Amino acid sequence: MRLTLGNDWRATVTDDPLPFTPRFAGTFVAVAPYADVKERVRFLADTFGSQEWLWDTPDTLGFDPASRELVGAEFQLPHESASTGDCARLPSVPPVLPGGLRADEERNCRLEMASVLCRAPGDTVLTCLRDLDVLDESLEARIGIAPDTALLIQHGTVVGWSLTDPVRYLTTTYASPDPAPPSPATRRLLSACLDLITDPLLEEVQDREPAALARLREIHQALRAQREDRHRVDALLSLIGNLVEDYGDR
Repeated sequence: MRLTLGNDWRATVTDDPLPFTPRFAGTFVAVAPYADVKERVRFLADTFGSQEWLWDTPDTLGFDPASRELVGAEFQLPHESASTGDCARLPSVPPVLPGGLRADEERNCRLEMASVLCRAPGDTVLTCLRDLDVLDESLEARIGIAPDTALLIQHGTVVGWSLTDPVRYLTTTYASPDPAPPSPATRRLLSACLDLITDPLLEEVQDREPAALARLREIHQALRAQREDRHRVDALLSLIGNLVEDYGDR
C-alpha cells in the first residue's frame, strides 16, 4: 500500500514496524529512540520527514536518509475532545496490521497534527483525527507502526492515529514506561486528567469557573495521595502541573 501525507508526499507500507515502546506523556506520544533532549535534537538533525520548525508543531515522522525507512515518530494530542455521539461513530474495523513506512524519496513533508480527540469509554483507546469528516466514511486500513500505535488510513491518506491502552504507556517525557500493570486508580485518574487538559473542562478552568477549579484541586489532591503506581502518577502530576500552578489556588 502507498500512502499520501501532505504536499503530495508519499510513502510505501513495509513489513517492519518500529521496535520502540510508545511513551505517552499526556499531551503527546513518542515512538522513537531518543532518551533525552540532546538525543532528540540529534535525531531531528539526522532524519528527514515531517518535523517541527520554529513555532510550528506538526506531528513528527523521522526517516533515515540511507534506507528511507521510518525510524521514529511523535504525535501531538489535540485539545478538543469529540462528543460522545461522534466518538460512537468511530469505526472499529479494519483490524490493525503491523507495518512500517518507506519514503518514496528523500525530501521533507508535513503531517498536520490531528484536530480532534475521540476517547473510548474508560480511555482504553485514544483516537486522534484530522477532522470529524473522517467519521463519515469507512477507514481503509490501520497500520500498526509500533505496539498499540496505529496510523489511520482513508482513501490512501493518513487521517489520524490511535493509541490503545494509553495508561500502560504513561510516563514523563523521556523515561521508559513502567513495565508493571497500571492500577485501576491510575486508570481513573488518567481519565480525570484528560478531562482537565481538553475542552470543555479546560476552557472552564481557564475561565476560573468555581466548579472547574474545585475539580482541578480534587484531582490534584487525589494524585498526591495515591501511593501505588507512582511512576505513572508522577507523570500525571507533571501533566496538570501548569494548571495547578496557574489556577489551583484561585
